[in-house]
Amino acid sequence: MPRALYTGDRTFSVVEHDERPPGPGEVRIDVAYTGICGTDLHIRHGAMDARVRQPAVIGHEMAGRLAEVGEGVPGWAVGDPVTVVPLESCGTCPACRAGHRHICHNLNFVGIDSPGSLQSSWTVPAHLLASLPAQLSLRTGALVEPVAVAAHDVRRAGQITGQKTVVVGGGPIGLLVARVAANDGADVLLVELDRRRRETANRLGLIAVDPTTDDISALVDEWTAGAGAAVAFEVSGSPAGVAMATQVLAVRGRLVMVAIHPTPREVDLYRLFWRELSIVGARVYERRDVERAIDLLAQGTIPVDALITRVVPLSQINDAFDALEGGGEVKILVDCQGATDA
Repeated sequence: MPRALYTGDRTFSVVEHDERPPGPGEVRIDVAYTGICGTDLHIRHGAMDARVRQPAVIGHEMAGRLAEVGEGVPGWAVGDPVTVVPLESCGTCPACRAGHRHICHNLNFVGIDSPGSLQSSWTVPAHLLASLPAQLSLRTGALVEPVAVAAHDVRRAGQITGQKTVVVGGGPIGLLVARVAANDGADVLLVELDRRRRETANRLGLIAVDPTTDDISALVDEWTAGAGAAVAFEVSGSPAGVAMATQVLAVRGRLVMVAIHPTPREVDLYRLFWRELSIVGARVYERRDVERAIDLLAQGTIPVDALITRVVPLSQINDAFDALEGGGEVKILVDCQGATDA
């Protein structure tokens, strides 16, 4: 059975491996599709080599079908369509005891800290499973994890219906945040440098503007009749994005920090003081966000055809990463069974 191993130096090797039968409390999944995300790109770049043990099977955005069910796993059957919620918490740390298991102090992010889904056969603890509706294609099901991220981000913003909302950064997560926010009744403006991403936003029914040609502060000022936006999501990961998201907010506006900033950024604390702004962090997701993501995808709320720009077999994993880094792609799925249709 093939799997992709990250071996360092920006390289994945596709090798054969034996299936591992599930033990008690485990299941084995025939992985259909795995999506490549920004974290996977960071791993390939070597930025997470201190955390990711090589050779490593990464990947955490996936869908597949149960191939085997171990002992002591009630309620599941061979053939069930599933995804994996890749957050394994310790259950005993202060965060877990406070009910915030998704940001456990000792979190095992499956696919980063332990083997992931870029393989055709994957054995995991059954408690990580989430059931997919029978009518949902596995190709679409592979988007559950990133949609759950967006659902959590939007929920962290609080009441958003009818409110002017700016999303800074139109990568896959930024696009999904904007789409989920719009679905929840927000009036959304997306700010994105890349023309192709703005075009994708338009296909998702969103308004997208270019900060290199538009004065965003003036545009938002006109859009909100001088008030400013109620909510801004920073999804760009750039210093300019932080400054812009802070600048466009109204009095008592909420800044939701979604992007991972690897180094400290300057924040206009005078603006924070003067307008009584709030800054909220948003990291990964909870089970209820996963359930919401499945519902949104099952309802057809998320136009997946505009997001999935390429599907490649596992054997072309290095080409897939090259294509994603080259720009123009939004979401690339890896067909872990070798086919390219669904």
